Amino acid sequence: MFHKEGKASIALATLLLLFSIVLVQYLNSYVLVEVLILGIALFTWIIILQFFRNPARIPLETNPLLVLSPADGQVVVIEKIFESEFLQQSCTQVSIFMSPLNVHVNRHPISGKILESIYHPGKFLMAWNPKSSTDNERTSILYQNDRGEKILVRQIAGFLARRVVCYAKKDMLANQGEELGFIKFGSRVDIFLPENYEIRVKIGQKVMGNVDIIANCLMTNS
Repeated sequence: MFHKEGKASIALATLLLLFSIVLVQYLNSYVLVEVLILGIALFTWIIILQFFRNPARIPLETNPLLVLSPADGQVVVIEKIFESEFLQQSCTQVSIFMSPLNVHVNRHPISGKILESIYHPGKFLMAWNPKSSTDNERTSILYQNDRGEKILVRQIAGFLARRVVCYAKKDMLANQGEELGFIKFGSRVDIFLPENYEIRVKIGQKVMGNVDIIANCLMTNS
């Protein structure tokens, strides 16, 4: 199954492949040249198909005390910070880097009300650059769960990713595991968690959206 955001790209890559097949039929050229043309077109087609794949991901466990991974990729940052834009408090930042080979569908890590969903224009620094979290083009999604806790998620464009798609709208109710959005090509997702959450991943760990648990709540803030 392929994601709806890839329809145009898949159609274009398929047309390129078909055009290349027809083209080599009319070329009176070396076999090596024909193989090269077909090889490039076929390689492009396969890369586009794998990039926009959208595997069915039913959460292994849904729980209001758990934070599921919102993306496939590698954990590149786990650190204590003061988030001054939305949360206005000390929290733990967990960042997941998505390479061009990862599934690029983003999913809601928790259930709750969307308090804010704001697009920020910006730069296109490499996604693993620490400044990408605040300087790059991004979308910030602020959740509030049933216990009143606020969790922030950022979809961040990278050097290759030039389009961030977010389906979350202010005041909508998000369900854990459902689609949050999509980021085209290499990119990053940051999660900002209150201090009463225990982090369940490590730096360098590879995670899968809707499968791996990022953190769990140890106690409520009340």
